[in-house]
Parts: sequence; structure tokens; C-alpha cells
Amino acid sequence: MTVMLEREIKLRFADPADARAAIVKAGATPIRGRRFQEDCLLDDASEQLRRRRCVLRIRIDQGKSLLTFKGPVQPSPMKLREEIETVVGDGDALRHLFEELGFAVWFRYQKYREEFAYGDVLIALDETPIGTFVEIEGGEQGITEMARALGRSAADYIVDSYRTLFSRYREEHELAATDMLFDEA
Repeated sequence: MTVMLEREIKLRFADPADARAAIVKAGATPIRGRRFQEDCLLDDASEQLRRRRCVLRIRIDQGKSLLTFKGPVQPSPMKLREEIETVVGDGDALRHLFEELGFAVWFRYQKYREEFAYGDVLIALDETPIGTFVEIEGGEQGITEMARALGRSAADYIVDSYRTLFSRYREEHELAATDMLFDEA
């Protein structure tokens, strides 16, 4: 189990090739190749976690499952929140266990992700059904420096979750889909 304070931003890019080129030009080193991820957010019927602005997530990534709890976002120019994460053996069994305890999946989202490292930051290139994003996670100075190296400033920072971004996208494009899935967006 890992408990940490997660600090991150997202930046929007026109497409994966532009994002990848900018990341490599900035000097980042590839550490994990492109792969498919599916995330499920869970909550109980009273929406206890959402009311507390917290997240309970199961992520399936290349057959590996991660269980993550994220606390409320704290005041900061970057997205800052407590994160507790652990690897679990069987994500489907874990989801079923949570369902038996009164939790249900309320939002699913998919992406293709590849990761890079530079100094104390992890850079994730995410191809989602609603566009291409680069997530930079790490120390505040490292995030600021990498954003600058990518040609961006604090005015370009996106601190919204993929769920919030999808909700806006849904409204703008008048979509009926409730989940951010490649075959529905």
C-alpha cells in the first residue's frame, strides 16, 4: 500500500503524435509503453464519497488491478490530494466484493496511456475518447518546469478529473453516453 500526496496537472494536446514529440523533445525518458486502461469509480447509494469529494477507483491495466482512494482536492494551483493505492490480484472480484458491501460503479472511463519520466515528475500521455491529454505528476517545481518545457504555462493547467471533463464534453456534444468509453463517445 502506498499513501502519498498526489500533485498533478493535465494539459490538452491536439493529438498523441504532437504530445509524444513535445514530451521527448523536453528530454523525458519513456518508462512504460502504450497500453489500455479501464477505470471504475464506486460509491454507495447515498453518494457518501462524492459528497465528501473523494474517489474510490478500481483500475485494470494489463491484467493488473489497482485499488485507489483519493481524498478531497486541497487548495492549490495544481490538483493536490491524498492518494492511497494498492495492487490487488483480481479487479473483478474486488468490484463484486464492493458491490456486496453496498458500493456500485457509477462512472467508467477508458484511455490508452504511455508514461515517461523526467527528474521528479511522471508524465503520462493519455489518449481518451474526448481527446489527448498529458498528465504531469510530482513536485510543484518539476511540474512547472515540465509544463514550460512543453510550451505551456499555468494558464493552460487543467485540474479537473476525467469525469468532470467528460461531463462538459457530453453537454457540449449532446451525448447520451454516461461513461467515457471509446465505443460510446
